[in-house]
Amino acid sequence: MRVTFLGTGTSCGVPTIGCRCRVCSSADPHDKRLRCSALVETDTTRVLIDCGPDFRQQIMSQPFRKIDGVLVTHAHYDHMGGMDDLRPYCQFGEINVYADEIACEGMHSMLPYCFASNRYPGVPAIHLNTIHKHQTVNVGDFDITPVEVMHGALPILGYRFGKRFAYITDMKTIADEELPFLFGLDTLVVNALRMEPHHSHQTLADAVAFVGRIKPRQTWLVHSSHDIGLHAEVNASLPTNIQMAYDGQVIEV
Repeated sequence: MRVTFLGTGTSCGVPTIGCRCRVCSSADPHDKRLRCSALVETDTTRVLIDCGPDFRQQIMSQPFRKIDGVLVTHAHYDHMGGMDDLRPYCQFGEINVYADEIACEGMHSMLPYCFASNRYPGVPAIHLNTIHKHQTVNVGDFDITPVEVMHGALPILGYRFGKRFAYITDMKTIADEELPFLFGLDTLVVNALRMEPHHSHQTLADAVAFVGRIKPRQTWLVHSSHDIGLHAEVNASLPTNIQMAYDGQVIEV
């Protein structure tokens, strides 16, 4: 399994518009963060996690081939705003998009023309699949189990791929009964927004504490704002089994 981090930033991206802080002004490419998204692939299956407003820019660097499924974590624009840019991939056939009930409703509101009874030619051919926590879905080579986490007061989905890999973003808290669905991982991707507390996102300290509960072999941190600090400095402060990911990074699981 190959995971490509298409974007590792928060809703504003890094650099943030109008900001001249040391992170936004950094010349280190690791400090440039597009909105959060990832590709999970084998030789025969390709799954996109979230399709935010930077999707077109992100996907241009990737080989053009079929997307077998799109997993939506939640119904916020920075995770769904690029859905219309899936149009070119519809030449391979209808695209299966998987989301919970709240995100499905959000997609109908955001892209009503995709679900009209008389769609005009050229709109993305999206087949929307409503999924539920703990109910495993199969997409090609992957058995994917949704796990519920809380984004402030909003229940959203993280995803576990088989036995070894899980991807969570925008989490603030998680119920104890969800934890068994995340034990035994080889690789975990999870959000760490910044150092200071936030009402709906984990801080870096929260993320490290969560890793201590789950105990994966390796953890990569995503959905980070400019307030977290410079990529190199944050990683130097962390143990080697917990590191910030960066845009364009590819890992093997």
